[in-house]
Amino acid sequence: MRIHLEKRAIRALGIAECFRKNISKESVLAGIVMRSDLVIDGCIYGYATLEGDDATESILSMCKSLKRNDINVVMIAGSVIALYNIIDSDRIYKETKVPVLNITFEESKGLESHIKRRFPKDWRSKLKAYKKIGERKSVKLHTGYTVFVRATGMTQKEAKRTLDKYTLQGAIPEPVRVAKLLARAKFAA
Repeated sequence: MRIHLEKRAIRALGIAECFRKNISKESVLAGIVMRSDLVIDGCIYGYATLEGDDATESILSMCKSLKRNDINVVMIAGSVIALYNIIDSDRIYKETKVPVLNITFEESKGLESHIKRRFPKDWRSKLKAYKKIGERKSVKLHTGYTVFVRATGMTQKEAKRTLDKYTLQGAIPEPVRVAKLLARAKFAA
């Protein structure tokens, strides 16, 4: 699927998480369907096991459960969520035919050493999955802030235009910002 940025109201599925370290066994994932005119017209929840390998499956299940064919892009807050639960954006794109943007907000030297230390017995499979997601690229938004993006199914130029379309202020695109608020609210409930 090609993203049509020239359309007035493309739709994004923003996904973010919330968990409490040392208390939670899973992370709450919230998904918000938002038009580019910032109207929300859908919401869904999912879960990912802390330190697990089910984040990709959970996100795919959320996408399928929405039963929508009008989503133009999936924006996910991060590529590694729920304490090293690595998202396979290539698989999400392949199965949904919808471009995926994994967005982070800080520079990082990577997680290789952390993975080896946290998973002494099975670090090889985690490290392989982590290396598969590839490098992040910095994108300077029209707000002046820089984010770090892994874009699947779209060019860097399309990724920047999409992020600019959904970012009102600061660095966080609205679908991801609102999804984060809902994940926190669901977790607290």
